[in-house]
Amino acid sequence: MPTATTSLLLAAALLAPLAPKPRWTEIGVTSSGNHVSVDSRSVKRTGDMVSATVRVVFTPVVQTPKGPWASSQTKATFDCAKKRLAAKENAYFADTDGRHLTERTVNRMPGYGPALNGSMGAIALTWLCRAR
Repeated sequence: MPTATTSLLLAAALLAPLAPKPRWTEIGVTSSGNHVSVDSRSVKRTGDMVSATVRVVFTPVVQTPKGPWASSQTKATFDCAKKRLAAKENAYFADTDGRHLTERTVNRMPGYGPALNGSMGAIALTWLCRAR
């Protein structure tokens, strides 16, 4: 008889192919030349708030004590009315496809802050909050 853990692993393995793959749409380039994309499947709008997953591909690859960062993915909420954002989660990858995780942080209580000019946050805020 399978254990609960075995059953959960089997269910996850069967459902994994059904999970939608990200659809990256390039939205700009940072002031340091890194390409910024948004996962179009992650974008959710509620009034003036937009949540989305944003990816940055680092050129050149960033070398850190924990390993190389070739790309990052940030899950954030963007407040279009106040022009601020709150990062919920940051993940850094050793590859540009986001398959080899190097480091991940989750902000338990993300706070809203300004998006610095030329940054991933500013590019994403401008793109996600543009007039529709």
